[in-house]
Amino acid sequence: MNTVLSATDRTESAVNVTALRRIFSFPVMLAGLLAMLAVLTVRPRFADPDMWWHLKTGEVIWTTHTIPTTDLFSHTTNHHAWIPHEWLSQVLIYGVYRLGGYTGLMLWLCVFTAALLIAGYILCSLYSGNSKTALLGALTIWLFGTIGFAIRPQMIGYLLLIVELLVLHLGQTRNRRWFFGLPPLFAIWINCHGSFFFGLGLAGVILFSSYFNFQGGSLVATGWDPRRRRTMTLALILSVAASFLNPVGVKMILYPMNTMLDSAMLNPVTEWQPLQFSDGRSFAFLGVLGCIFLLVIVRRTELLWRELLVLALGAWLAASHVRMLFVFGILTAPILSRLISTSWDAYDSERDRPLANAVLMAVSLLVAFLAFPNHKRLETQVEEHSPVRAVEFIKAHHLSGPMLNDWDFGGYLIWAAPEHPVFIDGRADVFEEVGVMGEFGKWAQLQTDPNMLLDKYQISFCVLSRESPMIVVLRLLPGWKEVYSDHVSAIFMRSVASSPRG
Repeated sequence: MNTVLSATDRTESAVNVTALRRIFSFPVMLAGLLAMLAVLTVRPRFADPDMWWHLKTGEVIWTTHTIPTTDLFSHTTNHHAWIPHEWLSQVLIYGVYRLGGYTGLMLWLCVFTAALLIAGYILCSLYSGNSKTALLGALTIWLFGTIGFAIRPQMIGYLLLIVELLVLHLGQTRNRRWFFGLPPLFAIWINCHGSFFFGLGLAGVILFSSYFNFQGGSLVATGWDPRRRRTMTLALILSVAASFLNPVGVKMILYPMNTMLDSAMLNPVTEWQPLQFSDGRSFAFLGVLGCIFLLVIVRRTELLWRELLVLALGAWLAASHVRMLFVFGILTAPILSRLISTSWDAYDSERDRPLANAVLMAVSLLVAFLAFPNHKRLETQVEEHSPVRAVEFIKAHHLSGPMLNDWDFGGYLIWAAPEHPVFIDGRADVFEEVGVMGEFGKWAQLQTDPNMLLDKYQISFCVLSRESPMIVVLRLLPGWKEVYSDHVSAIFMRSVASSPRG
């Protein structure tokens, strides 16, 4: 009996040791480092201008139990039709705010940034078969992701893009039934963010590549067996059908494509402009592409046909719109990880050092905890980037009448002063369709008589950024007086004598 018990104890002890070695393994330690990097990266990124109108939309849905399909926040669009293509993400963001306020929102950002990097690391590790070189893939996602880490629905959309890549990889290399994970994924994705459209395109590219079987130099295409291809085709059809599970229908499915094709709407928005070589990410874009093709040419490493198609898709998106560098990083990371996988010995669990890994994991956790900004720091970030004091002045002095505001201030004014409908905000599609964006752009860039816009919309007061050139103009414009100013914003009021004619 004692012998049996001893054997059982030894077995349980061995299982516990194995579990501990897995918990404190090298790959898990790297995931911890990525989580720390996520917190350090996003800690100063709390007050994104678009966060506020997403938050307000979520509040409207939460409190009214209805999804708005017209503009509720401005006085210039006359309740123009609006497609709520991110409603589910907005409800989630507002729910987090209800639970934890600013701290909850910051935690949401840290968690989703860490999830993006860790999920990307897992994807690169599975795709390349080397958990060491997968770290470079995760860092590639981090580098290009810095263009868009913010409390916005796109964080959920891009995380779902990584999940799709995981499902596609497992469906190709393991069980074809993995492909049936795509329809429920798209049923959620369609209601979270417009990037679902890229996901459908990506799945179509992968299916298209499966019909080819050739080798031309280092370029290799391996066709799929008919059963796997049929399963993927059915899954893609079901995914398109699942996309109709949204509150608007086909308009919501076509919204991303219509948006990207509307150059008049996108050109004034910095993040939607074509890629320009004005920062390090632009040169990194060329560097990553050059590195991939050099590895193929110099080391004669095979490049798969589907990888070339995915690279072309990602490069085209990034070159067309700077914000798509985020997508480029996600699509490129696993390919780059695979191409360099033979440059570094693969992970060997027998050579692992659990104690050293545990120490590094503890340090990562401590650094992340200490780096997390407190509530006061988050309030300071908001005050540094938003017209907080200006809103206090507006309420204290009971300003009334139609308001004109800078583009970047629109979101915060929607959230903090909902009783004053905004002139314009980050929802570019609505304002472009009614012509307000074009009018405001010409006004803000001094291309038209400033009185024309102010009189047309019978503006009573303006809330402008301190950097706006219109501040100088309004100071010289008869009938306007600067009544408030701080380091962020200024308020101008129209005098009663110069009120526009009705």
